[in-house]
Amino acid sequence: MSIKITNVQSTFEREPLIRPFGFKGGYMKEIWQTAVMLESESGIRKIGLGTQNALWSDATVFASRSPAAAESYMYLMTEFALQLLKGKSFESPIQLLDEIFDDVYQYGVRITGKSNLRKTFALNALVPVDNAAWLLFAAEHGLSGFDDLIPPKYASALPQRHSRAASIPLMAYGIPVEEIVKTVESGYFFMKIKIGQPGTRDDMLEKDKARILEIHHAIGGYKTPYTQNGKLPYYFDANGRYETKDQLRRLLDFVDKIGALDQIAIIEEPFPEEYIEPVDDLPVRIAADESAHTDVDALKRIQLGYGAIALKPIAKTLSMTLKIAQAAHEHGIPCFCADLTVNPILVDWNKNIAARLASFPGLGNMGLVETNGFQNYKNWLVMQRYHPFNGAVWTTSKNGVFELNSDFYQKSGGIFEDSQHYVSMFE
Repeated sequence: MSIKITNVQSTFEREPLIRPFGFKGGYMKEIWQTAVMLESESGIRKIGLGTQNALWSDATVFASRSPAAAESYMYLMTEFALQLLKGKSFESPIQLLDEIFDDVYQYGVRITGKSNLRKTFALNALVPVDNAAWLLFAAEHGLSGFDDLIPPKYASALPQRHSRAASIPLMAYGIPVEEIVKTVESGYFFMKIKIGQPGTRDDMLEKDKARILEIHHAIGGYKTPYTQNGKLPYYFDANGRYETKDQLRRLLDFVDKIGALDQIAIIEEPFPEEYIEPVDDLPVRIAADESAHTDVDALKRIQLGYGAIALKPIAKTLSMTLKIAQAAHEHGIPCFCADLTVNPILVDWNKNIAARLASFPGLGNMGLVETNGFQNYKNWLVMQRYHPFNGAVWTTSKNGVFELNSDFYQKSGGIFEDSQHYVSMFE
């Protein structure tokens, strides 16, 4: 069944953060929330949401101009994609993404002036477009559940229906250790810690050592019933700041010396994307995130020995995520869902994938999903009210865990329901 798009619109909101959010050697003070509307020939209108993050998508674009300018480039790419879609017909959202991606990417190259623009910059710009296409596709075909959306080709990558998902908080550079301790004492147990701090590479290494030592002394002795060894797992995210394996080994030798090596569950994206070296000789599981832009890129990382993939339907589109998840599944590589500091509705887009992935090694029978918006948005409680099922038990974690009951699966995390707040932006 072919669906023709007859009308398109876009808009955005700027959401302030509680404090400057530091990673990749930079800082953000606000995050843009984008919304797009697609209307079909039959008169159905659907709104897709996205959360922009130019710093994560391409740090050099972010660093070379003002933050608002970098975000404006991404928003222009979203709008460019919409203009490509006006009057266009499609049979599946995945096919639609395949058809427009190259044009959107090349447009991004032109306006940023960066010939090697990271593909994630285009994918991040396309998230609200892709989400709207999936919702329009569902409405046109009378589909009301997330399971109904998954094409049979990709179903084997999403075999589970977990009753729980671990909620991963993020500890950015500026989060005080006292706050990390309070987070653990409130029940969170899978800790994502930003490393790769600002400064020269030597400065970065020493800062990271000091930060890890301070954190490990504060929380290393806490126990959890959710891991096989009873210890808190550490999830270090370097965002490509370590230049070589030798440099990373210096950090790992230090971590081993302080007795924390066996608590490292993941080191995510330690090296720059262009650093093409095998990593299976390192003593920890290395995960790919930004470098796994597409399923083809993910396969290249798997061949280098990367032992996990961070899936981001909220940053790389649901369409591309299904392809990446299937590629990882076919090679026996575990996946989990990482955040982009997205809004509460997009958390449940992420959660729908995390709830269906195989359990991550070392954990019990549960999904694994990062969400850090509650730690970073100044108006998080207001943003929660935009969720059509705000207050449902599955929308907030308890003791570090999301309870994914039958209501969650019946409502698919609320992603098919209109949010009056975002609908009103197009009235």
